Amino acid sequence: MYGWRARIGLILPSLNVTMEPEFYRMIPEGISVHTTRVLLEEGRPDKLEKMADDSAAAARLLATCDVDGIMYGCTSGSLIKGVGWDLEIVKMIEDATGIPTSTTSTGVIEAFRELGVTKVAVATPYIQPVNDLEKEFFEGHGVKVVNIEGLGYTKGGDLHSVPRGTAYSFGKKVDRPEAECVFVSCTDFHAIHELDALERDTGKPAMCSNTASLWAIFKKLGIREPIEGYGEILHRL
Repeated sequence: MYGWRARIGLILPSLNVTMEPEFYRMIPEGISVHTTRVLLEEGRPDKLEKMADDSAAAARLLATCDVDGIMYGCTSGSLIKGVGWDLEIVKMIEDATGIPTSTTSTGVIEAFRELGVTKVAVATPYIQPVNDLEKEFFEGHGVKVVNIEGLGYTKGGDLHSVPRGTAYSFGKKVDRPEAECVFVSCTDFHAIHELDALERDTGKPAMCSNTASLWAIFKKLGIREPIEGYGEILHRL
């Protein structure tokens, strides 16, 4: 039986092609991942906010396959309305299903705390208005953003065409000496295979949305198995 240790439900923006395969690559034996989607055609603030309207219905679909926990797998979509918006999404989903839930932005903040990070450099694929909201969210949780830069994309097709190594090179570009961590934002930004090299070459933890999400849902479900090869945070399980 698949998922004999745990079944994880993912709610993804419809344009996302990255989080599922990256979860499949990272998860240990006995864990299964089951996905549903909510419509997102462009990564703009109004559309990211509207995506949450469909979250309860999407979660009820996942509940029918008996998942043990649900991850709302979108960084910007789970912080777009500011501090506390992620917890509103969690409440909507848990009220609809009774299933333990987290969001990517919730997991990122919890992972910063686990790593003792108070200053971060952030690489994103986003446009500047979304970067500004992400910075506000992090700093509202006591994590100073010493630098944040984006690629300026709103369409999935643009992000999906970036070459291997972009997360590494862009992460090094945004890093600053005072940053205690480099964070590569967006669950649709292919980054997991470059985090170990980024950590070695910057001398500090490197994390992405998908490693933070996996760490957070594993912690919520009580799964304790360190995972090697994808950055410091997954060593902490």
